[in-house]
Amino acid sequence: MGGVSSIDERPRPLVALDGRSVARAHHECTDVVIVGSGPAGAAAARACARAGLELVVVEEGHEAKPEGFPASGLQAMARWYRDLGTSVALGPLVIPFLQGKAVGGTSVVNGAITWRLPQEVWRAWADNDPALADAIPWERYQRVEEELASCLHVAPTDERVAGEKNLLLARGAEALGLAHRPIERNVERCQGRGRCLQGCPAGRKLSVDRTLLQDAVNAGARVLAGVTALAVLVERGRAVGVRARSAAGAPVTVRARCAVVLAASAIQTPNLLRASGLTRGPVGDGLMAHPGVSVTGRFDHEVDNHQGATQGHEVTGLRHQGIKIEALGFDLSILASRVPGVGSELAWRLPALRQHAVWGAALRARAQGTVRPGLPGMGGRALVRYALERGDVVMARRATRVMCDLFLAAGAREVYPGVAGVPALIRTSEQAACIEVEGPLDARAYAMSMTHLFATARMGSDARSSVVGLDFQHHDVAALFLADSSVFPSNTGVNPQLAIAAMAQLCGEAIARAQARAAA
Repeated sequence: MGGVSSIDERPRPLVALDGRSVARAHHECTDVVIVGSGPAGAAAARACARAGLELVVVEEGHEAKPEGFPASGLQAMARWYRDLGTSVALGPLVIPFLQGKAVGGTSVVNGAITWRLPQEVWRAWADNDPALADAIPWERYQRVEEELASCLHVAPTDERVAGEKNLLLARGAEALGLAHRPIERNVERCQGRGRCLQGCPAGRKLSVDRTLLQDAVNAGARVLAGVTALAVLVERGRAVGVRARSAAGAPVTVRARCAVVLAASAIQTPNLLRASGLTRGPVGDGLMAHPGVSVTGRFDHEVDNHQGATQGHEVTGLRHQGIKIEALGFDLSILASRVPGVGSELAWRLPALRQHAVWGAALRARAQGTVRPGLPGMGGRALVRYALERGDVVMARRATRVMCDLFLAAGAREVYPGVAGVPALIRTSEQAACIEVEGPLDARAYAMSMTHLFATARMGSDARSSVVGLDFQHHDVAALFLADSSVFPSNTGVNPQLAIAAMAQLCGEAIARAQARAAA
């Protein structure tokens, strides 16, 4: 079994080199260089290191430790999120999305939700590209996924730390007859402090920096933190390294004898390819995601939305419709933004803030967008474009109505749907039903955020419609592998952290096998 035996044991320092202290040119040579240390990069690194390959992980962010996690969500965004937490996708509706920027990637600041990849998603991929079923057999994929789930201590949320917001969602779902369950999370001895999105101050979330990446380091991997990859080095049709820059501004070069692996996310990976002149195929096209809507409810008793497991319960009974509903946990400063009114009206509501809860719905949208390097003056931000299809908005409207019903069924006094063109305050199921019938079908009426980004450098057997082959290797450049959700053929409809790590481990295993054959 992989993983550290206890989250309190860290045999080797995680970071070998801190880019903030690298003021002069720095050069290294290794077998494998991996860009990105999130679930994808960590899993690929673990597989390669355990196979005896020498490797270096290049990570733009810095090491995050429990004592450095602030209680404020806004401060956490400024410290541990890309673009200070203000990344957006442009379109008719501007939709924010969040990405972590730390050793361990977004796993450091996500809700610790862990889902197995639904078999129907894999089947759809295989139906569209039959060769995938042979390249990544379902049974083999499941084996890897279960190994990682064990390493990450994945288990349902304990009722003792769930907190009232999660228990209320369960009560509402039960009353409506909707399938629901405690969320499975990668934690150990969770204290229910509700701070997953800011970074767990008790160090109880098993983010990949504490598990998979630590395993890789224990097996000999070196992590260069505070080092931004700028381009892949390609010589005679083969990837041979990465050109980068330290946080102190010095040039960094890491040469790779065997392979270069991009695991920098569905946003940064395609932009790295483009920065390297590798633009053939749908590089940065076909962006898919899970946009989300949320609803706030007020109860007659204190809920303390900021306490208990950050996201500890979910409604699965509408997943076949592309809707998955979850409890959301925010600190009070962010929760206040979910309460309607301005001025004196808002001030009148704020004393009751502890009586409010927020639930959200992730939507398996059909929309596809694009990712491109940012324009001059954008401070290195990616240029992301994304526009919901009409069917996606219909889904958002239905999700809003259902969440209103869930709140009312759970005993809420009043519910705030947060949709322009419908009543700001809902008190009856009849009023909620009107949302689905009369609610707007203009995406701009909804306040949305976007999570879980996919498919911007898709894998496939046909080089004309994909970027990498079914062995994760670039169609045109030998020894260049992609290991993150950019290679997924579509979105998944569920939280993809475990699936990303499983696919990346398969990528790492493929690299290790290829090197073993070459050495034989």
